[in-house]
Amino acid sequence: MPLTLGLIGSGAIGTSLARLAVAAGLDVVLSNSRGPETLGDLVDSLGSHARAATPAEAARAGDLVVVSVPLTALGLLPVDALNGKIVLDTGNYYPQRDGRLAGLDADEITSSGLLQRHLPGSTVVKAFNSIGSGQLFALARPAGAPDRSALPIAGDSTKAKEETGRLLDVLGYDAVDIGTLADSWRSEPNTPVYVEPYRGEAPAGLGPEEWWQWSLRDPGTAVAAAQVRELVASAERGPSRADVIPAGLAL
Repeated sequence: MPLTLGLIGSGAIGTSLARLAVAAGLDVVLSNSRGPETLGDLVDSLGSHARAATPAEAARAGDLVVVSVPLTALGLLPVDALNGKIVLDTGNYYPQRDGRLAGLDADEITSSGLLQRHLPGSTVVKAFNSIGSGQLFALARPAGAPDRSALPIAGDSTKAKEETGRLLDVLGYDAVDIGTLADSWRSEPNTPVYVEPYRGEAPAGLGPEEWWQWSLRDPGTAVAAAQVRELVASAERGPSRADVIPAGLAL
């Protein structure tokens, strides 16, 4: 089992993953585009198992490396430092944030396939992209718990997916292998398994900011592996699946 998790991008999803990893006894090396000095408060809250670094340092330190950045930031990734690494891609394509990308709009490639193309020396696995950050932290359960949730993963390497599955297990989730990177669209925005099954019912009448704050506190709803498989199998591919961006979830 990997002992150190590198994180490139320390937003909502990255922070939840860091908290889960530290709680599981792993070391985490966090980074963002603004510099290690901006992560002091977060690192302090995580304790002695966490430290801040540059993206290249986080990439080199991580036994597995999480990339949690917008598609517009792919050019900033430390490609050389990520060579030989298993890279867990939490990202999704949101045209409102990323701008229109013809290959993605035409379903010629998935967003994780785009990342793999950008990182030819790495092995990309799609993971943690189909759940909100609040639910990601709140729904983690130990192995064997009756209300344990599962998350979909996708990748072209069986070995890399096995390593990713072991990480999910340690963090509190079962993993459901949904296929290759070309199949990873099945867990992307506007598909049946994306976000909604894991979320509780929001109070009526919330504005966008109120909804986002509620979402961060929402304890969520358990989604077992069998349900994930059913939801993934029912997905239908269509153009521009991410026309509506859920408040906060693309950050």
